[in-house]
Amino acid sequence: MNIFVVNSGSSSIKYQLFRWPAEQPVCSGLAERIGQENAVITHKTLINGQERTMQQTLVLPDHEAGLREVVALLTSSIVGAIRDPAEIDVVGHRVVHGGEQFTTTTEIDELVKATIRELFALAPLHNPANYLGIEVAERLFPQARQVAVFDTAFHQTLPAYAFRYALPTRFYAEHRLRVYGFHGTSHQYVAAQAAQHLGNPAARLITIHLGNGCSMAAVRDGRSVDTSMGFSPLAGLVMGTRSGDLDPAVVLYLQSQLGYTAAGVNTLLNKQSGMLGLTGFSDMRDIGKAQAQDDPEAGLAYDLYAYRIRKYIGAYAAVLNGLDALVFTAGVGENDALVRSRACQNLDFFGIELDENKNQLRTPGLRDISRPESRVRILVIPTNEELEIARQCAQLLQ
Repeated sequence: MNIFVVNSGSSSIKYQLFRWPAEQPVCSGLAERIGQENAVITHKTLINGQERTMQQTLVLPDHEAGLREVVALLTSSIVGAIRDPAEIDVVGHRVVHGGEQFTTTTEIDELVKATIRELFALAPLHNPANYLGIEVAERLFPQARQVAVFDTAFHQTLPAYAFRYALPTRFYAEHRLRVYGFHGTSHQYVAAQAAQHLGNPAARLITIHLGNGCSMAAVRDGRSVDTSMGFSPLAGLVMGTRSGDLDPAVVLYLQSQLGYTAAGVNTLLNKQSGMLGLTGFSDMRDIGKAQAQDDPEAGLAYDLYAYRIRKYIGAYAAVLNGLDALVFTAGVGENDALVRSRACQNLDFFGIELDENKNQLRTPGLRDISRPESRVRILVIPTNEELEIARQCAQLLQ
């Protein structure tokens, strides 16, 4: 079964093709800067055990043009993996917001599409792009079964006392204002990897997804019981451009005293805050270089970033009534040793003891960076959302 996984963003398309049940993709790629004149597609294919990469710069006015170019690469006689689009059996789509309507992976039909459209207001930056990817894929792969995997679905196991806000009940009953949580596909994937590594399917885990967007989840028995993002991806940790948690009165002050509109506040908190607001950089690699040169703003930003992670570790250790492992994942979590070091400082009370030598090593795959005597294992696990999407598609349809 050929499973083609599509992760459609506002100006990009990530993709991987799997010949299931093999979990190694036969090709993968990224189309970015869609809608601009200098769009770029990077396409990687596994040919006779060797990875071959092709990159091209071209004009991609929209997602349909981008996906058509991807199909041309998939079927290319030089770097292709299939001869005809009809060979694709399943297209798996990442959809960011499933609301309360979608708690599991779901085959897409007209009713599902209509419901995804209804959820645009809950994820205006993500769901429209995800939906567009579905519509384009339906045209390009008309014979394939289309499947949606929702980022919010993994967190639908949160108990009511964890997902409800202390607002008048009507706001939940009528408008579904509640914690939804995000990055669920990533949290689910690394939690399963950690439980398998520990040989304990009931392990108490704190999964820490640190990329440009950042979130944490408390996981017990393979189920999410709490998570740091909330009604939107703005809540929780300090992120690349998002503020994370703040006093709601700050928003009121910005509007009543500083003249901000609702749109202005949204732009400020989502696109101009976080590490960008603190340092002028959103990329942790740039901030790390500044910190290494004793830039005081970068140093403070690192401390603030790590401090927020430590606060959530303490909270989630209490939620779980103990802890078996911390799991760091995503671009920053997997690659920034300084973030991991500072996030694990002064947590020996919980039995969390980092081995700094192991922490500095860069080796592929899952690695344990805790001291032998640490009661809690500290793991670095590369996330693979596309593989998780493919697995869920296969489980649904087989």
